[in-house]
Amino acid sequence: MSSHVSPALANLRILDLTRVRAGPTCCRIFADFGADVIKIEAPPGIDPNEGMSGARDGSDMLNLHRNKRSITLNLKTPAGLAVFKRLVATADVVVENFRPDVKDRLGIAYDDLKAINPRIILASISGFGQSGPYRTRAGFDQIAQGMGGLMWVTGLPGQGPVRAGIAVADTSAGLYAAIGILVALSERERSGEGQWVQSSLLQAQIAMMDFQAARYLVEGVVPQQAGNDHPYSTPMGVVRTADGFINIAVGGQGQWKAFCGAIGRPELQNDPLYATLDLRFKNRPTLNALLADIFATKPSQAWLEALEKAGVPAGPIYKMDDVFADPQVKHLGIATPVPAEDGKDVTLVGQPIDLSRTPAQYKGLLPEPGADNDAILVELGFNANEIEDLRKERAI
Repeated sequence: MSSHVSPALANLRILDLTRVRAGPTCCRIFADFGADVIKIEAPPGIDPNEGMSGARDGSDMLNLHRNKRSITLNLKTPAGLAVFKRLVATADVVVENFRPDVKDRLGIAYDDLKAINPRIILASISGFGQSGPYRTRAGFDQIAQGMGGLMWVTGLPGQGPVRAGIAVADTSAGLYAAIGILVALSERERSGEGQWVQSSLLQAQIAMMDFQAARYLVEGVVPQQAGNDHPYSTPMGVVRTADGFINIAVGGQGQWKAFCGAIGRPELQNDPLYATLDLRFKNRPTLNALLADIFATKPSQAWLEALEKAGVPAGPIYKMDDVFADPQVKHLGIATPVPAEDGKDVTLVGQPIDLSRTPAQYKGLLPEPGADNDAILVELGFNANEIEDLRKERAI
């Protein structure tokens, strides 16, 4: 992997005021595709929530904040805020995930930024939205998972609510915000004006519920926990084998016929209990019990080979070490080396998007706070004496 900057978004400057996960997920996309992403953080000792994102050299911070430059600004000081406004005049996008009222208190709401730079795009990511009765509530991923319906359909039937093992709401809110920014950038090519892009953990989580949410809105169905079974298709889910577990996914009638042959029970395809999708779903308990006895007779690999040969979707269920040992995962190159200052590479999770001419590239890890202060300030026209004055005022 080349350590040069991707040219895809190299014309853009992004001011990153974000922390934790949703906002950094958004900004990481732009950084990986070559934008000049400037991470703006408070000088050490200023932010009462300093360190809430974890150790700076920990895996999470390294994975979320690569390819960025860093400047420290105390936005609560007039001088620090003035530097930020000079940056806004040079930027394309500002991304923030403060509580909605914080922007107003700091004087960096959309109208404030627009007065400086009419082309600026402000992307705001919040827990519950920029308006409404919950606007000032603190938002965290698990809270949104619960309020967005995910925890009620996750887990085994009757188990009680279960959180997903990843930050679904945080990550998807960041991705939706990035999509919104790209839409706004495209529209700006015609209008010449920026706009305010808004996303929230709650909206993103509901959107991620997708067909489950649509089942309720269209059909009035309130989805319940289905465990490892698909909510309405059978057989589709986890089966135990002689030495572990695999996933199977039998869709239409053609796959059902092929599946019955692959497991050595061709007579099941026309069995009056299982001949159609509706019948298989209706009689899922008895079908699952029958399949449990069959799949327990052979190890996982034997079943995977038989199902693949028959053209029936199936796959192993990996732990994380197994994921990155898989030959297809290795071929895709999503575990990507990022160069560190000591000359050694740190392997991180790359972008899951491949572009034929301008792919994502990885130039370096997250620098120390304020590592690029002088360089960025010089770009803005500050001289050495002015920079020293900013330090004395604790503005940087």
